[in-house]
Amino acid sequence: MQEIIEALDQLEKEKGISKDLIMEAIEKSLNSACEKDFGKDTECSVHMDRETGEIKVFAKKLVVEEVYDSRSEMTLEDARKIDPNYNLDDEVPIEITTRDFGRIAAQKARGIIVQAIKEGERDAVFSHFVNKEKDIITGVVQRYVGNNLSVSLDDRTDTLLNEKEMIPGEYYRRGDRIKLYVVEVKKSQKGFRIVVSRTHPDLVKRLFEREVTEIADGVVEIKSISREAGSRSKIAVYSHDENVDAVGSCVGMNGARVNAIVDDLYGEKIDIIEWDPDPAVFIEHALSPSKVVSVTIGPDGKSALVVVPDYQLSLAIGKEGQNARLAARLTGFKIDIKSETQAAEMDMDAYYAENYGEEEYDEYYDEDEYPEEVDGETGFDVEGSAEEEEISPEEEAAEPVEESVEDEVVQTVEETAEETVSLPAEESGETEDEE
Repeated sequence: MQEIIEALDQLEKEKGISKDLIMEAIEKSLNSACEKDFGKDTECSVHMDRETGEIKVFAKKLVVEEVYDSRSEMTLEDARKIDPNYNLDDEVPIEITTRDFGRIAAQKARGIIVQAIKEGERDAVFSHFVNKEKDIITGVVQRYVGNNLSVSLDDRTDTLLNEKEMIPGEYYRRGDRIKLYVVEVKKSQKGFRIVVSRTHPDLVKRLFEREVTEIADGVVEIKSISREAGSRSKIAVYSHDENVDAVGSCVGMNGARVNAIVDDLYGEKIDIIEWDPDPAVFIEHALSPSKVVSVTIGPDGKSALVVVPDYQLSLAIGKEGQNARLAARLTGFKIDIKSETQAAEMDMDAYYAENYGEEEYDEYYDEDEYPEEVDGETGFDVEGSAEEEEISPEEEAAEPVEESVEDEVVQTVEETAEETVSLPAEESGETEDEE
């Protein structure tokens, strides 16, 4: 029986199927074979030694005066040949061997063992990928199935990358290796299903955790991510060690770290910014690469009025509002962007009455706190500083938000501001200027 043990050890090693699971299936199959040959009324017991693989099968027979069914009954005379102490109505365990089983019973036993092996293999694969949930796996492109993509995850498992989960503009060829984010692993009637994505914001997060050792070690923390897959992402990072530069760690020497992630995302731009507990400062950083003159947090604590230089208005808003939209998602604030000229012409009483109500404005603000001139410049007092001249070179990617965020970005630009604005080139690390 040692051959059985060796075969089970090899099966466990190659396919990850528990040896005990197969042994239990063998015992179950032999019990089934007993029922097939001796009838369901016959009590059988099967034991397989876990160390030696030796199998013993016993069928219990009832001691009777006259035998009507030899498969489940025996005479007192035959019983006493085994043990003289047996009497009528006693149950005698009779050892049988698999050679005693009929062909149909043996086939049924074989079927049970094969089914157990298949189920064990499927459960082993399921357990493996359940542990990969919310993480990154690498797959090999097989073929297109309609507009979806068949991807091989290993020699036993394939999955389907839905068209909606592909990065727009990407094209894949057979044999290409791609990184996928495992959204969910769930059981189905046919086994289990692995839901993967290339557009999920956490794909960017996991890529940074793999590439940046400071993040993996917990020294640098990713606070939030916003992403428009295939185009641009913003990621806010914070260092728990004052001696470690969070942004610099993510960028790497000569941009090596962030560039490796950009390559995995087929050229998607990534802005890495520094997170700040002060929401006004955080919003200022989030609007990088645009300069910010002032940030005023609204009384609701969920909105902000941002003033930028006239010539930077288009840069702050971004192409089709992308920069402002990503900043709003990243910070969780509704952001209203104004140029300095627009801010100077604003009726602040009317603005806050319209957005927060007259009573709330009167309680939260004092007109004396908002002089028409601040440090010689037309504007108003703000919460948070916007004095920094340097533009953060990094990029960020953020947590998923509802599409209604786009409505949160208020782009009130006068008709005169709709003309193309010529912007000076700004160096911002991995960030490119937006129009």
